[in-house]
Amino acid sequence: MKRPSSIVARTSLLFLLVAAASGFARAQQPTANQLSFARGEELFYEAEFKKGPLRGANIGEFRFSARPEQDAAGNPLRLVADVVSKGFFTKLAGIRFHEHVESIVAPDQFIVLRTNKLDEQGKRVRVSDATFDHEKRKVTWTERDPNQNQPPRITSLDFSEPIQDVLSMIYFVRLQKLEVGKSFEIPVSDSGQVFRMSVAVVERKRIKCVLGRVSALRIEPAMFGEGRMLRGEGKISIWITEDSRRLPVWAHLNLNVGAVDIKLKRVSYREVSRAR
Repeated sequence: MKRPSSIVARTSLLFLLVAAASGFARAQQPTANQLSFARGEELFYEAEFKKGPLRGANIGEFRFSARPEQDAAGNPLRLVADVVSKGFFTKLAGIRFHEHVESIVAPDQFIVLRTNKLDEQGKRVRVSDATFDHEKRKVTWTERDPNQNQPPRITSLDFSEPIQDVLSMIYFVRLQKLEVGKSFEIPVSDSGQVFRMSVAVVERKRIKCVLGRVSALRIEPAMFGEGRMLRGEGKISIWITEDSRRLPVWAHLNLNVGAVDIKLKRVSYREVSRAR
């Protein structure tokens, strides 16, 4: 059974992913010049408990960034995410959690080509890589423990297009349209498995966040339960803005350890010149 801290940190990374799934059904083919976040966007979030004796306790933080691969053919995008546990809850749970994910994406079709992941939970360390063959529609996943001299675990799975990984889906949604009252499914590859994510777009509402008062959509993904990305009981609601940036600004989780809010705290851009 996973510790509460790793569940919260894992969910922190996944909450943006599931926002992406809701927009896919009416997707149009993106082009490289539509990718506004490719100019060096960086997002910073914090998570904290909202109810019970741990109310207000900081659980962790995470950062997302998107930058072009300067020296690679076709100018693929490198998407990077870091999730780190912190604060009083880390001491209480007795474990530190860090997850680093990098995705290489072809911007013309916006399909994931490769995923690299580092997962650290206390003394437990796992390094994994996934390579996507879109002609054969196969993903090959390799996992190893850098602290152990053992052969890596290798899994090869078929997938149906269009498939994304846990990180590339975050950015894919921001090129799509969302409709209140609609539900969607989309295949997602993560940790040597392929899941079909079911997501409902529930309502439209003006909310207050770090960007001010904005119009946002509330999305409820079915990500908890047997056969899903997170086992066990839980529920999550996610708010993403309806402006041109389509930023996920707030997620609310109900877990067996309490209620958690994950909020956008800062957005910045570092202009990036593409290689000639």
